[in-house]
Amino acid sequence: MTDASPKRPATIHEVASLAGVSHTTVSRYLQDKDSLKPKTRVKVEFAVKTLDYRPNLVARSMRTRHTNRLAIVLASGAHFPGRLLAAASRTAHEAGYQVEIVSVEGGPAARSARVDELARSGQVEGILALSPISLKGRKTNRVPIVESGTYDDKLHGLAELADATEVREIIEYLASLGHRTFLHVSGDTANFASARNRRDVYLETIERLGLESAGVVDGDWKAQCGYDAILALPPDTTVTAVVAANDVVAMGVVRGALARGWTVPGDLSVFGWDDEEMGRFSTPSLSTVAVDREAQGRVAIHQLLAEIRGEPAPPPPTETINHLVFRESTAPPRQG
Repeated sequence: MTDASPKRPATIHEVASLAGVSHTTVSRYLQDKDSLKPKTRVKVEFAVKTLDYRPNLVARSMRTRHTNRLAIVLASGAHFPGRLLAAASRTAHEAGYQVEIVSVEGGPAARSARVDELARSGQVEGILALSPISLKGRKTNRVPIVESGTYDDKLHGLAELADATEVREIIEYLASLGHRTFLHVSGDTANFASARNRRDVYLETIERLGLESAGVVDGDWKAQCGYDAILALPPDTTVTAVVAANDVVAMGVVRGALARGWTVPGDLSVFGWDDEEMGRFSTPSLSTVAVDREAQGRVAIHQLLAEIRGEPAPPPPTETINHLVFRESTAPPRQG
């Protein structure tokens, strides 16, 4: 009868015996291969592969306090922040760390429990929480935990991602071109702080500059709402500029203008948000707000690394992650 019981994992002493070296030499190999002479390194590497040796990371971390691993914890949702996470991972890798990305369903309590589990495991040296947790940014359970406050429980943007300052700049720029009557097609104001903030700044700026608004059309971040908003304008509308919630909505606005026989930007100037690739190559190319999500990822990891190393927190960035990009979809209004 064949013994189906799992094979016992090899030990570091067995690896040392096969390689003809001490177990401390094997340990040095696992921590820094280049610290060994080439001949010794080859012998240890052969023994490790032959025995399929897998080091006990938990035990090693308890001895050395170093695993060269970080964890990034965030809520589970449809709006996965791929660009931010990619930049955060690259920054960690450049500093010599591997990254585990942990998506947790549920609210702050569920994420906090997972963070606590990771902190106690001994497998990571630090944890970055992108969504809210009940633990604050301090050393807990022997590892640093940094909470960035970048996303909420549904991965909707908070903090800088929800900032709407650039709406003020957009309207001031379009007004400088001669536009006087505006329309705003918003995002999902019921569920997104960013949509509410952009709407509020739009209304405040229109009033402050003494401009006219044809209203705020409640949207859902989709192209259809932009398209429908333009078709719903009356035949005698004086709207010459639209501030769209994002580039997708802006594309719908452009299509709606074309359906009415208008030209963009001849009859209607359109400004988007996000600087999506499709907007750069559309006809006309979209004026928009570029959002440097990569910078957010880099900054968050640098904060965590400073905590791990016991260094002062890096100074906050002096520049906003958002900046206006002017392209073909905006121009002075057509005279007459």
